[in-house]
Amino acid sequence: MSDPRTLRRAILAAPLETSSFGEPPRPGTLYVPPAHEKALRPEANLVVGGRGVGKSFWTAALKSPELRRQIGSTVTALDRADVHVGFSLEGDIDRYPDAATFAHLLAQGTDPYDIWRAVILKWLAEKSALPLPETWAGRLAWMQAHPEEVARRVQSSQQAFGPDMFGLIVFDALDRSAHDWRTMDAIVRGLLRAVLWLKSFPWLRAKVFLRSDQEERTITDFPDASKLLVTKAELSWAPHDLHGMLWLRLINAPDTHGECLRTLYRNTVGNPPVSRDGSFQLPDPLKRAGPTQRALFEALAGPWMGKDKRRGVPYTWAIGHLADSRGQISPRSFLAAIAQATEDSQERYDDYPLALHYESIKRGIQKASDIRVAEIAEDYPWVRTFLDGRLRGLNVPCEFERIVDRWQQAFPEGPGSAPTDDRLPPQHAERGWAGLRDDLIRLGVLELKKDSRIDMPDLYRVGFGLGRKGGVKPKG
Repeated sequence: MSDPRTLRRAILAAPLETSSFGEPPRPGTLYVPPAHEKALRPEANLVVGGRGVGKSFWTAALKSPELRRQIGSTVTALDRADVHVGFSLEGDIDRYPDAATFAHLLAQGTDPYDIWRAVILKWLAEKSALPLPETWAGRLAWMQAHPEEVARRVQSSQQAFGPDMFGLIVFDALDRSAHDWRTMDAIVRGLLRAVLWLKSFPWLRAKVFLRSDQEERTITDFPDASKLLVTKAELSWAPHDLHGMLWLRLINAPDTHGECLRTLYRNTVGNPPVSRDGSFQLPDPLKRAGPTQRALFEALAGPWMGKDKRRGVPYTWAIGHLADSRGQISPRSFLAAIAQATEDSQERYDDYPLALHYESIKRGIQKASDIRVAEIAEDYPWVRTFLDGRLRGLNVPCEFERIVDRWQQAFPEGPGSAPTDDRLPPQHAERGWAGLRDDLIRLGVLELKKDSRIDMPDLYRVGFGLGRKGGVKPKG
């Protein structure tokens, strides 16, 4: 058996950080859950998922030729793709407008559909080395004055991609395109109409990543939208996907750290991981729930969350405490919990015979909760406004009236009186506190119990400082 101190150092050397802000994923971290394969296929025009499930991750991966080749081993059609990003977290004003430019163009009466067609035309002009005006207003004016030339350029663009290749344009982070829901709806609706227009050209494909709350709105109320909806794929992570992703990263740790973890893997599984294209890969059985996957985690954390089975099983316990109220789990939360549990075991339980102490796994949940709170606030800053410090000390489940009392003290004029920034506000704040409650339930932050009490999953409860009888305690 490997020395637990050596294992802890090896785990902490593994690539447990996830990419963010559109950065390309690191080699050896590209794990494709079976549920994501449909989303990555070129014919999937609409991909929907909550915060942290991989929308920006896959945008960055698709943009990278090296990583796209790795995905191609699972989704072979991507081997023929020439990928371009049409909107993302990374600003690129020459290739797509930012929120301020969108606002200016819309104020001039421009149809969002035409703005997105201009983005597509700019992409094709780059591929074909054809000129276009320098500004977005100029490009739109040129398109309006030259409709036949626009049609001819798109029709002839197949030559720019070469034989057997196709162009794929990817759109992500569309919540950054506007500061209010009405404008954002119009922008997304216009984009989907432009994607439908592209379907007339078989060598051109588009993929739109949307947040779940965006997709739930009336953005597909236009003719033939069903042709896009039938291609819709949803991003989600099952517990076995998370464990598979963890072990892919562990066996790809650098230098002697990777050798240590691959030795543990071989001793547990019976066979060493296979090396392919410069990184180690997991066999399909290790990507599914089963005794082998469980045995691997038990090699790190043991069979129980305490001295006997009454306390639960680490393999399932950690996952269960990282789910939101809809059962969704963020890969970043899981990896953060494992990293923190390893550090805590190293600091507090140096002589423990396993790499991960069960009490350290609980503290890992605390760290993951802090990260998840920060993560959701990136997309929904208003969540912090109403929850950060407002409900501290409350025990859940509790009556909704107790939560309203806290909110009312902070914002006597209702949710509409809370300070705002330039990001999208709560969707249903105009309905008062009940509307805010429903928005938080849709996000998976709150849960409505059968007895009408309000609950909050540990993933958020710990970070926001609420209590629960017998649950993981908040820090401080």
